[in-house]
Amino acid sequence: MTVFGWSVVIAVIVGFVGGYLLGWAEFVALAWAGTVLLALSALYLVGRNSFRIGLALPLRRVVVGEKAPGEVLVFNPTRRHLAGVGVEVPIGDGLAEFHIPGIPRGAEASEIFLVAAERRGVIPVGPVRTIRGDPLGLFRRELTWAERTELYVHPRTIAIPAISTGFVRDLEGAATRTITSSDVSFHALREYTPGDDRRFIHWRSSAKTGVYMVRQFEETRRSHIMVVLGLAESDYADDEEFELAVSAAGSLGVHAIRDARSVSVIASGDRAAASTRLDPASRALRTSSRIRLLDDLTVVQRSPGATNIVALTRVAGERAADASVAFLITGSATTVAQLRQAAAGLPSGVDVIAVICEPGALPAMRRVAELTVLSIGYLDDLQKSLARAAVV
Repeated sequence: MTVFGWSVVIAVIVGFVGGYLLGWAEFVALAWAGTVLLALSALYLVGRNSFRIGLALPLRRVVVGEKAPGEVLVFNPTRRHLAGVGVEVPIGDGLAEFHIPGIPRGAEASEIFLVAAERRGVIPVGPVRTIRGDPLGLFRRELTWAERTELYVHPRTIAIPAISTGFVRDLEGAATRTITSSDVSFHALREYTPGDDRRFIHWRSSAKTGVYMVRQFEETRRSHIMVVLGLAESDYADDEEFELAVSAAGSLGVHAIRDARSVSVIASGDRAAASTRLDPASRALRTSSRIRLLDDLTVVQRSPGATNIVALTRVAGERAADASVAFLITGSATTVAQLRQAAAGLPSGVDVIAVICEPGALPAMRRVAELTVLSIGYLDDLQKSLARAAVV
């Protein structure tokens, strides 16, 4: 029963009580009229729903600013014509309402709607509800169909050219197509040419062939990119800065995954629960695929209890001790002194690049000791700033 329906019920009760006690025939007449109206309206709820309803959401993941189409399908399996049906689809905090007209026997009708992905996050869509009620709105019968579906709104990312910084020569690293005369992984022999290092002459082969032969090596390199994303409210001036930081972290992480490089993306945990195993001071986001990383970045939120960038970087250095380059992503509320303190918590030999996100600011680059500090005002500035820092 709707609010209006309960109002009519109360009016009927008051009419009967007041009419008979005070002898007012008008009140009694109105009370009986309300009773008949309630009885007739209740008849609209009698019967069962013989149709079937489904919810289709072709795209489960979109980028901020896009729209995801959805479709409600209504099928009439009976041998008679079905009257129209009212349908409601909860979308986040909103509600999509529409009326599907009469459906012939054995036919199917559909209604298409759009979900606006205005902000990063997870938008619940559904479950679909059908509404039956009387024309006056006294009664309302809801029936839930289909299951709730979640739409992931990923942060916006940009393509970044190949990052060449952070490569370390390592015998156990990944083999490359680069052939060099000075490395640790033997590849082949070739004839000596003027200028070759005589230390790499292979004397036994030279004696057999009668010409000098030198060793060639296949360059093996190891690269582990670490992206540290602070979630503490104290690191950012507002939500806009934080959204830019999430997009920057996603762009760097996605690029490393596409480039088949080892990557760790580490975000803040809750300092209040840092002593527990369930919610440590930091947490590693999934980097096995681009989709999983963006899914995890979709749900991250800044919090007053999150670990700040200084403490987070120290913990991240322990979790990814073999990192060769670290990107520290933070907001304008973080000072250069704090960034230097954060960089000091990483193992020696790690290239540290801090990215300060301040929407609207002009891109800038400065070096403070061994630390490179990049300031970006727009996501596209990340690409230009990396090029200026000679790391791409």
